[in-house]
Amino acid sequence: MKQVLITGASGGIGKALALACSRAGYYVIAHYNKNQQKAQAVLDEIQASGGKGELLQFDIADRETCKTVLESYIEKAGSFWGVICNAGIHSDNAFPAMPEEEWDAVVHTNLDSFYNVLHPLVMPMCRKKCGRIITIASISGIMGNRGQVNYSASKAGIIGATKALAVELASRSITVNCIAPGVIETDMIQDLQMEYVLPTIPMKRVGKPEEVASLAVFLLSEEASYITRQVISVNGGMA
Repeated sequence: MKQVLITGASGGIGKALALACSRAGYYVIAHYNKNQQKAQAVLDEIQASGGKGELLQFDIADRETCKTVLESYIEKAGSFWGVICNAGIHSDNAFPAMPEEEWDAVVHTNLDSFYNVLHPLVMPMCRKKCGRIITIASISGIMGNRGQVNYSASKAGIIGATKALAVELASRSITVNCIAPGVIETDMIQDLQMEYVLPTIPMKRVGKPEEVASLAVFLLSEEASYITRQVISVNGGMA
């Protein structure tokens, strides 16, 4: 059974990714950092439906911990078939009022985690000459978003890093793609004024986490073996 690591699997898009991957027959390594209870609930749901998986705890912003935990896991269970880098944070504020702590927290967590998580995993995948890497960016990284200069910067960086890594790993039959969700029905949009947001979406509705997850499952599949270096938006036509 192929192993797929999903960072930030305890809720929202991460939960949908974990459940969809399980239904597709993957062994799901559901990562979490602080909320073990929510992560366990996701794993319980996977196992109740006949799927298999386990939890893995680490802080994606802590480079040494990522390296230690992930290398130990690979030594025990072998390399991953797929990695979905989904975990991240946001701290919205108008740029003139943004303190340096908000900039640093978002950029270091979201962008540095690309290196922190993937660097320990890439060489084992290269040795097997197969695998799938998927990053989760955002429409904010493509078109920018008011009040999210830090978040937009981090997600745009992920897009650039994804494209570059795809070129490096293509000859090893490892695909590297990016999914850029728009406004998706998660806790992240709770504070949005939807009367202003919906008119900006041509489809006039928000997306569902499952609509992001279904694309990820396809990109993990053998049928997607010739798709790499792509940024695929799931945004109802916003960009």
